[in-house]
Amino acid sequence: MLFRQAGIFHTDYAADRAMFPIPLDRWMVGVLLALGLAAPWVFSSLALTSYVMPWLIWAAAALGLNLILGWAGQFHFGYAAIMGIGAYTAVHGVRAGIPWEIAVVLGGLMATVVGIVFAFAALRVKGLYLALSTLALQFVMDWVISHVPAISGGVSATLQAPTLRLLGQQVTSEAGLYYVALGWCLFVTVFMLNLRRTALGRALVAVREKDFAAAVIGVQSFYYKLVAFATSSFIGGVSGAILVFTFYHAVTPEQFSVNVSIELLAMVIVGGLASIIGSYFGAAFILLLPGQINQLVAWTAKLMGADIGVETLAHIPQMVYGALIIGVLLVEPMGLGKLYANVRNYLLVWPFGYARK
Repeated sequence: MLFRQAGIFHTDYAADRAMFPIPLDRWMVGVLLALGLAAPWVFSSLALTSYVMPWLIWAAAALGLNLILGWAGQFHFGYAAIMGIGAYTAVHGVRAGIPWEIAVVLGGLMATVVGIVFAFAALRVKGLYLALSTLALQFVMDWVISHVPAISGGVSATLQAPTLRLLGQQVTSEAGLYYVALGWCLFVTVFMLNLRRTALGRALVAVREKDFAAAVIGVQSFYYKLVAFATSSFIGGVSGAILVFTFYHAVTPEQFSVNVSIELLAMVIVGGLASIIGSYFGAAFILLLPGQINQLVAWTAKLMGADIGVETLAHIPQMVYGALIIGVLLVEPMGLGKLYANVRNYLLVWPFGYARK
């Protein structure tokens, strides 16, 4: 029943190394994939463009940050700046006549170059000093983007994104833009699912746990940290470009400011470090839950006939939202992904709970 491992005999390594060895996992993934493909016909236009599509893009960005934070164990407080670099590079590339696909890849590569340059300096320190170094990246890039007219057009300027052209064809429909975002999110997810099964993924985990011990067994910690920063920056740069072309349709410095880096960090921490499904949960929690709480609080106050001032009504959802974050981390410090894993592990042996003892 449910996650029971009946029929799994562990007779060969290929079966044990399968991405989803348990049948129910495969069924769940299939159902979710079918729902994702059918989303333009299942959800309303408002829900598709305002909730589902941005959730997928931010989940992909959270997976990129989780690579450096969860797998490699390195702090990064400037991930929004990395996304902004990719977004501005891709927009300028398309405006210069470069095909959209190549421009998006160039955005990822430019973000990778900047990420590596800062990583060379940042990786000489650890802990809070590394966090401060990456925060400096955020502030430096904020200033450069805002004050160099050739990049952003000047302070508070808005740079219009050209129409997305995929393989030479204009993509203007809501469904088409959604499928572009879905395709990128699926690509990043599959990459991360395979990463943890590779030698690179195991090396990153070894560096995360204890870099000195990893060096003893031949794992060059600096090299793998640099690879983690480069790969994470590429994912962030492309995610920023996808976000601008499919959702914002214009790019401004405020879209990738320091508060966005903090929100991305919250997505990873609340969702769960080194958890793929946790990145999806964390993105939904940080991105979608506040609006639902606002509607719920307003509806509850109206239903009860409570005479609450507009200012108070605006702050109550923030209090509830903050309390929910604290509650989640108190119940399970490893995040929402670990809560899901706990339920799944319980169902693996349910109803024979004594089998775990």
